[in-house]
Amino acid sequence: MLILKIILFSFLTFWAIALIIGYLLSSKGYKGPVSPHFDGKKFRNPSGRDAKGFGAVFKYARERKPDKWQKNYETFVRTEPVPPVDENDIQYTFVNHSTFLIQHKGMNILTDPIWSERCSPFQFMGPSRMRPPGLAFEALPRIDLVLVSHNHYDHLDANTIKRIVKKWNPVFVAPLGVSSILKKWGCQQVIELDWWASTQIAGLNIKATPANHFSSRGIFDQNTSLWAGFIIQSDSHKIYYTGDSGYSDIFKTIGEREGPFDLSFIPIGAYIPEWFMSPIHVSPNEAVQIHQDVRSQQSVAMHFGTFPLADDNMERSTSVLKKELEVQHIAAEKFRIPDEGFCTTLSDLVSNK
Repeated sequence: MLILKIILFSFLTFWAIALIIGYLLSSKGYKGPVSPHFDGKKFRNPSGRDAKGFGAVFKYARERKPDKWQKNYETFVRTEPVPPVDENDIQYTFVNHSTFLIQHKGMNILTDPIWSERCSPFQFMGPSRMRPPGLAFEALPRIDLVLVSHNHYDHLDANTIKRIVKKWNPVFVAPLGVSSILKKWGCQQVIELDWWASTQIAGLNIKATPANHFSSRGIFDQNTSLWAGFIIQSDSHKIYYTGDSGYSDIFKTIGEREGPFDLSFIPIGAYIPEWFMSPIHVSPNEAVQIHQDVRSQQSVAMHFGTFPLADDNMERSTSVLKKELEVQHIAAEKFRIPDEGFCTTLSDLVSNK
């Protein structure tokens, strides 16, 4: 009887601690008017497809058959400063995961920056890097603008944001409800956008676009802030950064309303098993469909090969992407797998086709 009491006490203590931590990690929810995708408390996906519930999570954990990962399978880190680029051109440098440095019209822009070792609320546990950031933080130029697609730990990293604010204090653009987190970390210039809303920054029009995903940082804040992609438009070019998303018809709508795009950044990884991941992450095959839906002239893969967030490893998504491009008779040069730390200009991509 004593042993049973000890087991029961330990079980209840574990869940009590978990609930307390989950509560403390939960972010402050957005407060604003009701809209077609916000019921006053939570946001909804445009497709009606939502992230799987707790029952599916337990099934996924029980039945997982993850691919094997290799630690530090790529170790190149650019330590040389990133060069400037002609303001009428676009230059991107892949850090890894969903982090890019995009340079255009004299502006240096970071997307979902993360230089931490783990995408987790704790640096002693959680998914760790399988390769280092391909661009040293110290090699970054002055950062003018940071785009944050949503509040998940692999896209909104506290350590990295605090470093950026301390060094450059740039403008941050994020979806509705994310500003409370950013301001808590010292961000002084934060602009929140709803889907299809836009803002002007130094001659660039930044517009938030719908995505099919979810948000949460703890247990009690699921979908209380918005998720989004972004369009960066100048007087000469249009860039599309999808953020995190599952596939839906929203991409056809984005293509019809906003396309074509000169350059698009599209996720390809963390998609297996598809029965569990498909509402929130696209497969490589679906990434090719997005490339076509949004009428992208040149696409670049992201969200692969860095953090083990699903059952596909560092090689599977890129291999499937290459095969799907062949099946669809799309030249590999039209949808590139970027090398970390290398600076690539749009003019080079166009001239090398």
